Amino acid sequence: MKFNMIDLFSGCGGLTDGFMQVDKYKTLAAVDWELPTVQTLRNRLSSKWGYSQTDEKVIHFDMQRTDDLLNGWESDENYESNIGLKNLVGREKVDVVIGGPPCQAYSIAGRIRDKNAMHDDYRNFLFESYIKIVKTLKPKICIFENVQGILSAAPGGISIVKRVIEEFSSAGYYAIPDLKSSALFDTSEFGIPQKRIRVIIIAIDKDEFVNYKQKANDFYNQLNSYKTSKPSTVGEAIGDMPKIFPLKKSQKRMSHFTEPNVRNLTSHEPRFHNSRDIEIFNLLSNDIKTEQFKYTHSDDLKALYTKKTGKTSSVHKYHVLRDDKPSNTIPAHLYKDGLRHIHPDPNQARSITVREAARIQTFDDDFEFLGASGANYKMIGNAVPPMFAKYIANSVKHILE
Repeated sequence: MKFNMIDLFSGCGGLTDGFMQVDKYKTLAAVDWELPTVQTLRNRLSSKWGYSQTDEKVIHFDMQRTDDLLNGWESDENYESNIGLKNLVGREKVDVVIGGPPCQAYSIAGRIRDKNAMHDDYRNFLFESYIKIVKTLKPKICIFENVQGILSAAPGGISIVKRVIEEFSSAGYYAIPDLKSSALFDTSEFGIPQKRIRVIIIAIDKDEFVNYKQKANDFYNQLNSYKTSKPSTVGEAIGDMPKIFPLKKSQKRMSHFTEPNVRNLTSHEPRFHNSRDIEIFNLLSNDIKTEQFKYTHSDDLKALYTKKTGKTSSVHKYHVLRDDKPSNTIPAHLYKDGLRHIHPDPNQARSITVREAARIQTFDDDFEFLGASGANYKMIGNAVPPMFAKYIANSVKHILE
């Protein structure tokens, strides 16, 4: 028997892919509002997991139109028609709903950049759409994933976490109240070659499980059991990939050339970098490789940025990945530039490729990203690492069985 699952705010399917790897779950539907991510997940479910009718099952739609999403709608200028979640589910019982609303409104970096600290951002309340669907479909278990910043986000002076837990409670679900001590995880502790801190909320149907508080504790205990004492490193993740070297002279928006790609890896094409950035990348990565460490302090990096560009910045712009350590977080912002994800090899003098970002996020090499390069960086940065999602899926299975 397989457990029926729906993924809300699915993105390109990092969570879904991890659950599918466990081979105890069946995807009834997934929803996202960005077309490249929807096309990518449709393709993955079809090509990797053997699903048919993925154009119907992976829904391109706005989660805020929750009633239409549940009941179906006719095509309009933005979205193709669909029969809706209730008709897709039919007589099946939904066992698990997974997903997490867009995190930009909760992220600390986003609040710093926004003049109103994201208090007015509509994304603060997208969790309400998630819970409205939960109230309708009544899954046994919900998994709600988000950034660490959700713990301190308080638009209008009211804690988002408090609102989320209260909304789950009003729907008949239990979520532990002390999320900071139990629900906060660093993926680098689980063998993922990346320091990525996330909140994982499990909400359990109180009618389905009499001992729902114990079940919540069991989930977190099981998830913690997958921690490893030896972290995975950037070198282990991307060290065997074809090397990409600077050209002696750039040609028509082409600054690097790639060694023969004997394994036919997709999405391993370099960004264009101007000569100034190539020089900076080489300087910074060589500084680490030769253990001079002249540019490891943020003040030195800010001074270097000013010296090279004539501009000033309140934050340092550059970060070189270390071969012997996990990466810093792969963010959606990577679609704008790669200055904080510089390849550790001085000879390559470049930022990481889409496939290298995917490797650090633990996407398999056969996972195809169907979008322009910028869209691919963005969807990878927004995703849950599939390896971590697999551990979440196993921990949910532990409860359901």
